[in-house]
Amino acid sequence: MSPERSIQKQAGAGLPIAIFIITVLALLVYGMTQLQESSGKSVSLQIQSQRAFFAAESGAQLAVAEILDSGDCAGVPAELDFTVGALRDCKATLVCSVSDPYPLTGSGGDRVLSLISTGECGAGNELARRSVEVRVR
Repeated sequence: MSPERSIQKQAGAGLPIAIFIITVLALLVYGMTQLQESSGKSVSLQIQSQRAFFAAESGAQLAVAEILDSGDCAGVPAELDFTVGALRDCKATLVCSVSDPYPLTGSGGDRVLSLISTGECGAGNELARRSVEVRVR
């Protein structure tokens, strides 16, 4: 058999198989890229959520200290803006209210002050908001 005749008899299945393999590999790379991108967004939102929780907790702690110093809600600020450290660009909104007297025993009196601190961090699609409620007697 001459070499020219054997070339003419070849079916040529290598090219379609190579194109199929390249297409499958491209789809795998695209899928992995999408997975990595969504994972990165999820981590970013989780960090913003933690920051919002810590902002709410910090606001509540500052408000409780103010309540314990003054004895009522008058000295509690309505909003705290954090400008340094890990809570930069976060804020805490504080709402303080006095409940009706409870029949409580002990030296703390019969008034209970309720404090709701809402922390916010981020903006737009990355806005995270968490609330903490504290009662002080």
